[in-house]
Amino acid sequence: MAQDTENGAENNHIPTEKSEEEKEQELDPKASDLKIPDNEGNKPKDSNHTPKPEEEQEYHKPEEVQQDPQKQGNETDESSHTSKPDEEQADSQKLGNGTDDSSHTSKADEENTDIPADVTPPKNQVRPSLDVVRFSFVLDRDQIRSVYSTGKLILDKDQMRQVHSTSGLAREIPNGLTQADNERGQDSPSTPKGDGISPVTLPLSDLENSIVGWESQDDPEMPLNFSAARKWVIVWALAAITFMSPFSSSVLAPAIEYINKDFHNTNPTNGPFPVSIYLLGYATGPLFLAPLSEIFGRAGVLTSSNVFFCLWHIGCALSPSLGLLVAFRFAAGIGGSGCMTLGGAIIGDLFPIEQRGIALSIWALGPLVGPTVGPLIGAFIAGSIGWRWSFWIVLIPSALITLILAIFLPETNHKVLLQRKVKRLSKELKRTDLKTCYDAEESGKVSQLSILRTGMLRPLKMLIFAPMIFIQSLYVSFIYGSVYLMYNSIPPTFETRYGWGTGISGLVFISIGVGYMVGLWAFSMLSDRTVVRLTKANGGTFNPEFRLTVMIWYSFLCPLAFFWYGWSAQVKTHWIVPILGLFPLGFGVIGVFMPTQAYIIDAYPSYAASGIAAFTVLRSVIAAFLPLCGPVLFDHLGVGWGSSVLGFVGVAMIPIPIAIFKFGARLREKYPLRL
Repeated sequence: MAQDTENGAENNHIPTEKSEEEKEQELDPKASDLKIPDNEGNKPKDSNHTPKPEEEQEYHKPEEVQQDPQKQGNETDESSHTSKPDEEQADSQKLGNGTDDSSHTSKADEENTDIPADVTPPKNQVRPSLDVVRFSFVLDRDQIRSVYSTGKLILDKDQMRQVHSTSGLAREIPNGLTQADNERGQDSPSTPKGDGISPVTLPLSDLENSIVGWESQDDPEMPLNFSAARKWVIVWALAAITFMSPFSSSVLAPAIEYINKDFHNTNPTNGPFPVSIYLLGYATGPLFLAPLSEIFGRAGVLTSSNVFFCLWHIGCALSPSLGLLVAFRFAAGIGGSGCMTLGGAIIGDLFPIEQRGIALSIWALGPLVGPTVGPLIGAFIAGSIGWRWSFWIVLIPSALITLILAIFLPETNHKVLLQRKVKRLSKELKRTDLKTCYDAEESGKVSQLSILRTGMLRPLKMLIFAPMIFIQSLYVSFIYGSVYLMYNSIPPTFETRYGWGTGISGLVFISIGVGYMVGLWAFSMLSDRTVVRLTKANGGTFNPEFRLTVMIWYSFLCPLAFFWYGWSAQVKTHWIVPILGLFPLGFGVIGVFMPTQAYIIDAYPSYAASGIAAFTVLRSVIAAFLPLCGPVLFDHLGVGWGSSVLGFVGVAMIPIPIAIFKFGARLREKYPLRL
């Protein structure tokens, strides 16, 4: 058959002009190395070879195509939607030999170009002819297959999963993923087959049209393609610095009485202020750190904020007055908010949707376990070597982690990486017309000042115009603030009712910490599996609301903990009973905190940093002021009814995750994010 094809080519040679693909190969030398092996294993043919009507008709003879069925077996078994083997091989040969110039396409090309049934265009779409069809080669076991891609043709998940390199498919959006997902390239070519979630094809470079993207789906510069070891080192380093920042937020809670004595403070409301003001820094920092990361990259901004965090802890340790201590704590909170704001965005840059659950769980150890361990250690520090040593003990490991991240953390912001690539290629190629694939979607050039201004306002706009973010953040903020209220009230409760000392009272927080650890383990086991299972049941379409199913069950635990702890301490039962009552509090906080964070990243991937910033701002503001109500609440109502107030509010908020899971997709569609 190969011999007949070669004879046909000699007898019917048709001279052609240079096609668009040949011109593209002249610009990109690597493209000229691409050869197409025929199905008989003979010498590769040039990818720009123009087919002849006779050889196409000869190639379409069924008896010749089906002579070697073994070569067709694996391919037909792998794709249940593929049409007959002879048609597929014929299509592959025609695509391999075709050109993009319609003026040189024969009638046989148009008549014999059969598109498989599973990629048939919609009824209202014109059937593409060979001259507008783009192709790439996909490794499917030992077979080389051609994949069709047109300007608006949507491929199903099985086909999309097999694509590795095609600029045509880079414009396609698989079912269940948004345009924002596609623009950011949030999925990885390494997505496990059969997971039910369609991967997003990365946008590739097209220098002929002045577009700079990724070199291939396996481009090593793409953060999604980093090695697993490198990714997990980054995650654990982020988790370490994210532990130290919230650890510092609560380490002063047991030392309030000592601080009041040293600074001669007699106002009970001002006592918790050094703890609360730190959280106001958490609310302020994300407003400008998030947009700065979009301009200068996440790595540089994170390192700068970590250095800022460390420097102001020196000021806190040396502060001569309560006023300066409050001011220095506020500045330290701004620096400490960097890892809280950018950590989730960095993980979103590194991991595809179906792998983020475990990574986010590890990173979230800091915001959840840090505030619990802080009072435990802070109680012994304040009672033994003095409250000022709390800041030195925070500073030493934080400085070490900051140095490690400054050396080993690469840039992960996809847009910033391609902007740097544009600058490099512009110098090498001496071209001034190059722009990134992301900039190509925007109209006009946007100044850095405009980006900064927009980014500072974007988190606030997302709270106002994205109902899902506001409602979820409000719910989590109440739970988060209640935990900080408990941090300030637990030591006095056990000191007055059970006669414990400051250091021993700090051990009560172990119960909350154990609840965090068990809840985190349960979440990491259930979250990704639940998402994959629901996605499969939904026909392969992923919805961000799938993240909230775990949250529905966890939402009952926090109110239970408030009632349990409050009334067992009120009636002075054995000390183990109220301590056990704090375990479901830690378990429940994980269950509402983690799904909300993952939901925001999945629902708004293009604005993940700003979404997390909005979440952090509202959460931190409420967590800063709610603990100030603690002394008044428990002094007037007692620990029983005071905790019950928190429990009743928690019960009233239980329907929130249920409603968002059921109606969230409709609300996001009804109120699209316009920034």
